[in-house]
Amino acid sequence: MSKPLPPGSTIGILGGGQLGRMLVTAAARLGYRTAVLEPQEDCPAGQVAGELIATAYDDPHGLKRLSEISDVITYEFENVPVITARSLAEAKPVYPPPEALEAAQDRLAEKLFLNSSGIETAPFKSVDDQAGLEAALEAFGGNGVLKTRRFGYDGKGQRVFRDATVAEANNVFAEMGSVPLILEGFVQFDREISVIAARGTDGSVASYDPAENIHRGGILHQSIVPAACSADTAAAARSIAEQILTSLDYVGVIGVEFFVLPDGRPIVNEIAPRVHNSGHWTEAACSCSQFEQHIRAVAGMPLGTTRRLADCEMENFLGAYEHRLPILASEPDVVLNLYGKAEARPGRKMGHFTRLKR
Repeated sequence: MSKPLPPGSTIGILGGGQLGRMLVTAAARLGYRTAVLEPQEDCPAGQVAGELIATAYDDPHGLKRLSEISDVITYEFENVPVITARSLAEAKPVYPPPEALEAAQDRLAEKLFLNSSGIETAPFKSVDDQAGLEAALEAFGGNGVLKTRRFGYDGKGQRVFRDATVAEANNVFAEMGSVPLILEGFVQFDREISVIAARGTDGSVASYDPAENIHRGGILHQSIVPAACSADTAAAARSIAEQILTSLDYVGVIGVEFFVLPDGRPIVNEIAPRVHNSGHWTEAACSCSQFEQHIRAVAGMPLGTTRRLADCEMENFLGAYEHRLPILASEPDVVLNLYGKAEARPGRKMGHFTRLKR
């Protein structure tokens, strides 16, 4: 893209969840229209988008409509079919590029890409059948996290082994759906951090301060900024995130999760080719949020500042949350963001809040 999209242009978004909702809001602030393609009619993004195309991600009529009305197309989650992204890219620019989507959709492909780029990860073994599972588990001394290679997030599609015997793994491959799996070995780490970074169409790169992440049941509970890591660790994590962006010829925002080892070295846990839950704090503590940054990037605008204006803590609302609202809403330094979801189920992300620390 040689010059920025003019105001009034339409940005197409594949996916209608809360990330899409926040992208729509950011796009509107910059004068852009939005069209969301999402199978669920009453989706969070559809409530605020200019147009909702309520079709499946492989529906030819819906994709044709999205392509016709969009000047550029992006996505808000990584499980969009790669074939869909590639077909749309034949007619309109699609950012991040389909190649980045493909690399992140398969955990084995992701690890191989990272290692081939000289980026350290936890040890891993590909698991294609029950015998492969038993061999991998034996190689890792009965320890590791077994994950589906595709799909699965927030702790879904995972099984943890601790000092397990081969007998304890009996029939687990079938129980996991007889689909391709990956066993990731444990690493000793002090904390988990993440970096939100962006790359523009002109190749410029910018990253935010690392956040320290606390998970509950495999789901992000809280992100704390600044992370309790050294300046060297933070700089190394940001450098790795920027290296990934360049290696993928990426355009847009990416989330990179790290384990920080006892010696302070960050190793990559996983990458997400989209705006990321651990970057929600940026909407309250930065003048340019990760959502605005993503819109700026895909629209060909200059990237915004990533300077942090305050320390903060972001916390997800998981399941029922209404009882907490009166107290939180009365706090002067709390910024609320609710997603418009009708049903609060246990573990479901219903919203978040960020508490600024001045």
